[in-house]
Amino acid sequence: MILKAYSNDEIKALRVAAENGSAEAQLNYGNAYRTGQCVAQDYAEAMKLYRLAAEQGNAVAQNNLGVSYFYGHGVVQDYAEAAKWYRRSADQGYAKAQNTLAWIYTNGEGVARNKAEAAKLFQLAAEQGFPGAQSTLTSLHEIGY
Repeated sequence: MILKAYSNDEIKALRVAAENGSAEAQLNYGNAYRTGQCVAQDYAEAMKLYRLAAEQGNAVAQNNLGVSYFYGHGVVQDYAEAAKWYRRSADQGYAKAQNTLAWIYTNGEGVARNKAEAAKLFQLAAEQGFPGAQSTLTSLHEIGY
């Protein structure tokens, strides 16, 4: 994912919009904190902003919470919590989350291994044109997964 480069004025406007409850602004302001763009890098602050947006149903923010919990960025690493947020995003049709959640089910990280669920999720992401899922699904068919 390519993140937008913001000017200082745009960051200030994002902050105001995020404080006023805009889920999109909370997501983007969280991205700025995650990457350290125009603000000091702060994973914990990014997590707070992602959570605000995720709780409003923003699928990308839900995915980003999953990433944060999976890798322990700004929070204690927790595979089960990561899977929960990836699931919320995947259920909204976000292909990147579907693909990642499929790998989580393949490997049994925070969830019980479930080949059928993994295959279903890879298929959903592949149908949306997500290249990683398309490649993985092809490989799985070749080995009879």
